[in-house]
Amino acid sequence: MRIEKVNSSIKRELANIIQLGEVRDPRISFVTILKVDVSKDLQHARVKFSTLADTAKEISAAKEGFESCKGYIRKLIAQRIHLRYTPEFQFIYDKGIKHAADVDRVLEEIKQLKSATEDESDETI
Repeated sequence: MRIEKVNSSIKRELANIIQLGEVRDPRISFVTILKVDVSKDLQHARVKFSTLADTAKEISAAKEGFESCKGYIRKLIAQRIHLRYTPEFQFIYDKGIKHAADVDRVLEEIKQLKSATEDESDETI
């Protein structure tokens, strides 16, 4: 129960830090924090994120941006959330949203093809 509260608190604060522009790195300005998983000993946290433009260049730039300001982010989190230990962050790109968008796009194409073939079959009758 406590780990879930810590996860949600860190996720909320990370999102606020990015949204309010407290980290002035343009590489992470269009990043969305999806999930935070803190270890049971509160020493490590995996932060899953997604970018607005899911190109390899944008993903790489976002990872580099997070790596360069990891210490500052940790300091801000320590000031806002009072824990015995502030975890070390590991930022991981999550391609789940991009995958879901790709599936939606393919399903929409199939739907359009199906309606086009049904229209053609109705005309031949």
